[in-house]
Amino acid sequence: MKQRRASAALVACLLVAGCATAPAREVQSAAVLAHVGFLASDAMRGRGSGTRDEAIAAAYVASQFQAYGLRPAPGLESYLQVAPVPVSEHAQKAGLTAEATTTSAIGFLPGTDPNAGVLLISGHLDHVGSKNGVIFPGANDNASGTTAVLELARLLAATGPHRRGILFAAYGAEELGGVGSRFFATHPPVPLESIIANIGFEMIGVQDPKLPAGTLMMTGFERSNLGVALRARGGLVSPDPYPEEHFFERSDNYQLAKVGIVAHTISGWAMAPTYHQRTDTVGNLDIAFMTRAIQSLVAPITSLANSDFRPQWTEGGRPKAD
Repeated sequence: MKQRRASAALVACLLVAGCATAPAREVQSAAVLAHVGFLASDAMRGRGSGTRDEAIAAAYVASQFQAYGLRPAPGLESYLQVAPVPVSEHAQKAGLTAEATTTSAIGFLPGTDPNAGVLLISGHLDHVGSKNGVIFPGANDNASGTTAVLELARLLAATGPHRRGILFAAYGAEELGGVGSRFFATHPPVPLESIIANIGFEMIGVQDPKLPAGTLMMTGFERSNLGVALRARGGLVSPDPYPEEHFFERSDNYQLAKVGIVAHTISGWAMAPTYHQRTDTVGNLDIAFMTRAIQSLVAPITSLANSDFRPQWTEGGRPKAD
């Protein structure tokens, strides 16, 4: 009970005051715990794709973007992008109606050089909801990645403006095949050609035992020079140790990669035993690992936002468009 009350207090801190006393250049474990604690709480009922709970999660993320001083993206009137959920067998299995919509939260930090391009930082905020009264909290998948987007938004806004503009996106309905990110790619709030790279975050809450301590994996590492550039600047990222699982093609980054944007997903333990289980709770996250992992990306992403470097596909690395 005491732990539950403490988490609620931290969430209140973020909602009301934005945790304004937090040092601007450091990822805060208290903020990390507060974000995942709210998003993976029983009150959110697993944030099912295309549900009211998912929309509430998007509104929460949008409110944080606004508190950090981000603006709505140039092509949007608010911090939310609402998209129809295609009527498909997959959506029908999720119990959605033909009128179902999914909601993504998008915030924009303008840059100082309009010709320098835009960097996209993303994750998905939905999960699989509840089944037969059992809640699947989705703390690791993907409250953890959404938390990375939020903390990076807070830090980069506090230390900006930067040369490049930065878009922060928390997509809806990834669990239905990337509906939110696909809509983003086909209805971009900025011209697609202006997006120089996309760094996505998914399931960063647990250390992968196959990787060196403190290290995250990047899907499709060998497909571009982005991972090498991040690692050279201090990012704790390594190649994906599960190439047979084709994780590069199984997250939101793929929707951007198919239209030519160098786009990868950074993960912790993508094969964690809590995946899509009721045990994917905050109590099974390693908050200290999450905090350090996010912190390791602050300097590399800041450098990318202020440099002339444009990530490029390696030969044969760019996937074919549909």
